[in-house]
Parts: sequence; structure tokens; C-alpha cells
Amino acid sequence: MQQPSIALAPEQQHWKRNLVVCVLGSFSTIVAMTLLLPFLPLYVQQLGVQEPAAIARWSGAAYGATFLSAALTAPLWGKLADRYGRKLMLIRASLGMAIAMSLIGMATAPWQLVALRLLAGLLGGYASGSTILVAAQTPKEQTGWALGILSSGIMAGNVVGPLLGGVLPPLIGIRHTFWLTGAVIFLAFLATTFLLKEVPRAAGKKTQQSAADDEKSLNLPVVRLMWLSGMLLIFANMSIEPIITLYIGQFVSGDHAVTVTAGLVMAAAALGSILSAPRLGKLADRVGHGRVLVYGLIACALLLIPQAFISEAWQLVVLRFLMGMALGGLMPCVTALIRHSVPQSQVGKMLGYATSAQYVGQVSGPLFGGFIGGAFGMRPVFLATCVIMALCALLNARVLRKR
Repeated sequence: MQQPSIALAPEQQHWKRNLVVCVLGSFSTIVAMTLLLPFLPLYVQQLGVQEPAAIARWSGAAYGATFLSAALTAPLWGKLADRYGRKLMLIRASLGMAIAMSLIGMATAPWQLVALRLLAGLLGGYASGSTILVAAQTPKEQTGWALGILSSGIMAGNVVGPLLGGVLPPLIGIRHTFWLTGAVIFLAFLATTFLLKEVPRAAGKKTQQSAADDEKSLNLPVVRLMWLSGMLLIFANMSIEPIITLYIGQFVSGDHAVTVTAGLVMAAAALGSILSAPRLGKLADRVGHGRVLVYGLIACALLLIPQAFISEAWQLVVLRFLMGMALGGLMPCVTALIRHSVPQSQVGKMLGYATSAQYVGQVSGPLFGGFIGGAFGMRPVFLATCVIMALCALLNARVLRKR
């Protein structure tokens, strides 16, 4: 006997096609944001800066500018997405990024590069906007899997971006690399405009009764906990960034070998996350997002301990790969728990704040690692991060058990 099909809400009718568009668009825009990492100092030098210290300052300012403006504006774009439509925000982000990347290729002074990177962060936010749309439109029983697929696309962009940044400039030049990237993002803009489907927003103001219902369905303690958890997940992944090359130098001799091994360590963590995110997301849909989050945090904390006591570099590659697998499905769990703890009308705003919190982790993680590494040595960085992850797991277990 044939099983009756489950009726989907109107906004969920096109969720699979929307997921494909969001994954491809997020991948291309993240590639654009990370593309310039390998050649940024060279571009700053081409813009007329010659002193090494000044090159380092301008490069740091240019790279961080995008993430600063993106962190500040993410809640605003999320709120506007709730009010005017998520598709409209993705159209704005993809077109804005295409224009900003093309203009970066036309910069003639370092201050223009910094200003245009700020503009890219201000106008961008495609990946965070995609997270909002996928979380809002996917059926609840498949939210974790869909967000895991999206997370894999975003992580793949973080891996491919620096790789392309090392390959393309020698072949076509730095400025043409930016213009090519702008063209690719423009294709994402066209796909978003013509392929992505969203049910039109209902007209009229919210009634007092619906506002009261929204207030009842908002679980603010869980939402705030997820903001903190998302920040700490990024924090844990980024805390070893400042020390990784020096740490590997204790076990590998030769500058080239150290650089290659450091790249392998970072790529291993990303690869682990890419492979595990959809699978852990699917598991979370079945057994509960809170449970997967707690056990994933515990696994992350435990895997940090042996990283502090390795005797050969290959051990760190393996352990970072396993830690990447533990971390991969946790951010989709965080997003899904926020989605299930807020009314439909506030999904964008609350996930916007979550995005800002994650950017805080992206900045504070390396600062923490650099401070601990400089003051106490490199091994304590892993142990201190382990303690933070364990406390986060304990806090989640306590709060989510009450929920």
C-alpha cells in the first residue's frame, strides 16, 4: 500500500532546489572572500606600499575589514530578511559582492583596498543569508541534513579560495583574478534571481494575538546559549592559527616542509568538517540536535588533549582531521536549535546575531591562541581550548536537558 505523501507548507515546496542554489552561491562568495589570502601582501605592494611593516599593517587591515563590517551588519540583514524576504537579501548580497570584487581589482591605493573590503562585508553576507533561508524553508525533520550540506559548501569555499588565490594570479594577474571572481559571483546573482523560489511575504501588520504567540514560542535562553556555542566552535577551530607553523617547526625541519605540513594540518580539519557535516546533520535530525551538539563538544575537547602531546607532525594532521569531523556537524546543530526555538517571523534576526557571534569567535580565537602561546608556550593553547570546550559541553547539557 502506497504511503500518503506529507503535505509541505507553501514556503517549503522548493526547498531542495533552493538548497542547491544556496550551496553554489555560498561557495562562490566564500571563495571570493578568502581568495586574496596568498597574494594580499603582493597586491598591497603593487599599490605603492614598500616598507615591510607597512605592508603587514595594510594587509591585516584589508583582510579583517570584510569580516568586521559583515559582523556588524549581519543582524540588520537578518531582520530585513524577515521583513522583506530572504531571496531579496540574497540578490542584494550576490550583486553587491560581484560589484565590490570587481572594484577591488581597480584599486589604485591601499586605503581604497581597505574601503572596498569594508564594502564587500557590508554588501555581502550571502552565506549567512543562505543559512537563514535554508533554516526557514526546510522541513523541520530535515533541517540538520540540509544545513550540513550548506555548511560543507561554505567550508569547501574556505579551502578552495586560498588554493585558487595561489594558482590564478601567476596565470592571469592579480587584477584579472578579482574581475574573474566578480564574474563568477555575478553568475550566482543570476541563479539566485531566476532559480531560487520564495513564497511572497504576507501583507498587513502583525496582530496583537500573533505577536503574543511569537513571544510564547521564543525560547531566549536556548537561543543565547546557541550564540555562545557557535562563537566557541569557531573559537576552538581558530585558536591554533597563530601557533601552528611554530608548533610544527618543533617536529619538522626546513621552511618548505614546515609550510607544507601546516597547510596539510589546516586542510585536514576542513576536509573532516566537509565530510561529516551532512552525516552528523542527518543523525541530529533523527536523535536530536542538542544531543549531537553535546557529544560533539565532548569529542572536540577530548581530541584537543593528545594534540598537546604529539611526538610527530603526522599525528597532528590525523587529530585535526578527526577534530574537523567532530566540529563539522555542530554548527548546523546550533543553527537548527535556533530555528526550532524562535518563531518564523524572527528566524532571520536571531540567526543574524548568531553570525555576528561567530565572527567574534573568528577574531578572538587567534588572539587567545597567540596570547596563551606567547605567555605559556604552545602546548597549553590546546589544553586551554580543551577546558573551554568542556565547559561549553557542560553548559549545553545542563540547559538543553531542562528544555
